[in-house]
Amino acid sequence: MATGWAGDGAVQDQIDATVKDAIQRARDRMPQGAGRSHCEECEAPIPEARRKAVPGVRLCIACQDAQDREQAAFSGYNRRGSKDSQLR
Repeated sequence: MATGWAGDGAVQDQIDATVKDAIQRARDRMPQGAGRSHCEECEAPIPEARRKAVPGVRLCIACQDAQDREQAAFSGYNRRGSKDSQLR
């Protein structure tokens, strides 16, 4: 079967690379070390229940929500680009 310019296994390589990147991003986001008693962004106190539930917590709920929304904007990218961009 002709595959054009892509080598054998190229699609699987892209899938593997995407999964590997997602795993690394998730590991990077995991809290590490001792948690903080106050948010490092806004200095609001972090409730004891949150500190127990999320080891290594650094942000209050509001700041964590804002950070999660910001990171979500960058999570869904296409490595290959669109077909139109490849034809130009």
